[in-house]
Amino acid sequence: MSTPVEKIKERVTIEDVVSSYVKLEKAGKNFRARCPFHNEKTPSFYVTPDRGTFYCFGCGAKGDIFSFVEQFEGLDFMGSLKLLAEKAGIDLAAERAKGGWGAKADTAAKSEKERLYAVMEASAKFFEENLMLGSGPYAAAAAEAREYVKKRGITEETAKDFRLGFAPKEWRLLYTYLREQKFTDAEIEKAGLAKRPEPQLGMASPGGSNVGSGSSSVIQEKNPYDRFRDRIMFPINDSSGRVIAFSGRILHDDEKSAKYLNSPDTPLYTKSTVLYGIDKAKQDIRLKNYSIMVEGQMDLVLSHQAGIKNTVAVSGTALADTVMSRDNVVNNLGIVRRLSSNVILAFDSDSAGRKAAMRSAQIALSLGMDVKIAQIVGGKDPADMVLEDPESWKSVLRAAKPIVEFQLDAVMAEVEADKLDARKIPPLLRERVLPFIVAVEGTMEKAHYVKMIHERTRLDFDAIRIDLKDVERKLAAEKAAAAAPGKAQNRPSDAPNGASGQGTANNAILSGTAQVTRLDMISRKLFGLLAYLTREKSPLDIDGIRAAIRRLAGDERYDNLIRSIGPFEEELALEAEVFFGSDTGPAIQKNIDELLLNFEEDIIKQEMSAAMAQLATLEKKKGDSTAEEHAHELMKKCQVLGIRLSELAHKRNL
Repeated sequence: MSTPVEKIKERVTIEDVVSSYVKLEKAGKNFRARCPFHNEKTPSFYVTPDRGTFYCFGCGAKGDIFSFVEQFEGLDFMGSLKLLAEKAGIDLAAERAKGGWGAKADTAAKSEKERLYAVMEASAKFFEENLMLGSGPYAAAAAEAREYVKKRGITEETAKDFRLGFAPKEWRLLYTYLREQKFTDAEIEKAGLAKRPEPQLGMASPGGSNVGSGSSSVIQEKNPYDRFRDRIMFPINDSSGRVIAFSGRILHDDEKSAKYLNSPDTPLYTKSTVLYGIDKAKQDIRLKNYSIMVEGQMDLVLSHQAGIKNTVAVSGTALADTVMSRDNVVNNLGIVRRLSSNVILAFDSDSAGRKAAMRSAQIALSLGMDVKIAQIVGGKDPADMVLEDPESWKSVLRAAKPIVEFQLDAVMAEVEADKLDARKIPPLLRERVLPFIVAVEGTMEKAHYVKMIHERTRLDFDAIRIDLKDVERKLAAEKAAAAAPGKAQNRPSDAPNGASGQGTANNAILSGTAQVTRLDMISRKLFGLLAYLTREKSPLDIDGIRAAIRRLAGDERYDNLIRSIGPFEEELALEAEVFFGSDTGPAIQKNIDELLLNFEEDIIKQEMSAAMAQLATLEKKKGDSTAEEHAHELMKKCQVLGIRLSELAHKRNL
């Protein structure tokens, strides 16, 4: 029986997948492009149709259609499987129902993450039904919620498309429902859907009663209570469309609760890695080659309803100032940048919105993006404009200006309105304009803006350049100070893990969503396959295979791999079942032998790379007998490793 992975690869080619994200050009039998995983001007990213693989000579990114989607979209394996299955026209639910992959991965055997995805999906459906079909004691509240959505200008079709829902004002309505669906307290809490009250003195806890009397009585409620109550619910999806979090807009403002309440960080949801609406906007962002970034959920929903579907929303989360997180997960702005480097920031016109826009612009510029600002006036937000007149919103977007020009206009308007002395202009420029020019990539682009300032202000051209250099040095010093020991440091680069040559020698299994080196992916498949075979009581010598892995990896590396795989064993086993099918007998040995060969080959290459780097350092110590002796030993080691690589290559060709 073919697995979904095999069926997908039969129907969808590597060039089909990659070309839907980046522009490919023919290069002999292959295709090439500018790598989407790091900044480059000359194409070094190649797609090989015959092998169904991609490889970048610039940063080392490599893999097949699944690893490409994982890395580009910031998804895990199951997320990439879902996207590619849709592209290939394969119904995963039907495949599971046939008794194919995942038939053995029932509710009890699913990985923790799969269970959390299930509880989030169940909650989304619960909220949807409460809004659209609210009945019984909640019928009146549901009708009021629907009326609120309607007054905000959202049509019923749009509400269904975005899966808007309603959480009634009850302490344990969702919690009770999810328990009836066989989800555990731990799963409900870990998904961020419920929480437990803190012990309190002499006060009743949510939905409970006071116990004892006097100020010394301690209240400890046993059961969790719903995090979201009396709120219009907006499901937040990952790039593949799976629900990973919620944002709730309060229906009755009590002047105590937050207007918008978002899910906390969970194993599925990290605020810095998600933008609301990215699953619906990504195709239009690619087609139009620019994104529009708004603040809130209402802004986004109504913008999409008006036909402007390349819109995403930050929805109360700050934009990350790196492309990759410390766990090798693509951050929110990193995902948008991979789709298009052009962005229009259209935040609210209040002071908080302007401040957020300026900070976001600075970050986007530092990541090499082309940033424009949409001028929204009169204290309005995009949702207000769409509700009044969708065309006015489109006009504002068409009139968006590059951030430097926008800031310069604002300074000059302020000078003119307040009739400030010309001597006041330079300080304003140094504070509000020059920092953005510093962040702009390209000498000619910076010169263009210096000339623009000169022509608009009549300030000396060379003086502006000198001030720009001063601001640049000041910002560099501040950045260096922030990265000093004891402060925030070790920021990941945009390059995939291992691109610098350091790799993850002792910890190749990734706990995040992006598998970025071949050794990472080989290790993941190998250990996942062993976990699957162990679970299915395979007749193969599993202990012998593990011993072979330990011999190849060495004790330290092997122990690190085992430690890192623990929390993800069921997830990896499920991946192995999907990839290799249900045959756990001798037929699978060929796959194991191939994985072991690749595993050993990559470890040897890593060791050779490390040895060559040491040799290069030792060559600078001429005349040092100890260094020369060490260099001689390293050369002998490289020779042995080279011979073993040749043997493996010969073995591969047999």
